[in-house]
Amino acid sequence: MDDYGKYFNEDSFWDTLRRYAVRIGREAVEKALVLYFCLTDPHTPTQAKTVIVAALGYLILPLDVIPDLTPGVGFSDDLGALTVALATVAAHVTSAHWQRASEQLQQWFGTTAQ
Repeated sequence: MDDYGKYFNEDSFWDTLRRYAVRIGREAVEKALVLYFCLTDPHTPTQAKTVIVAALGYLILPLDVIPDLTPGVGFSDDLGALTVALATVAAHVTSAHWQRASEQLQQWFGTTAQ
């Protein structure tokens, strides 16, 4: 998964989420946002950031195991990658990361995250 880190950059991350938020789904978007806010936290160790960058790079890359534009299942592999990354770095994820993600979700989806 480390190879996918080379595809991550902030502009592509935000562009992907803005363009495909509804198709990606609320759960995956929330996980991506939490990971992003953990990534940008100066207290997050480099090893955790490496895992996060790989997962977010995989999300951005349109050519993955299940092509993103496949109806109904296109982003399911991305959700899996985000879930594994989040579990891996969970010790470094704070309530502030979840709160910032919740605020962004409210802007995009119109309701607070549960």
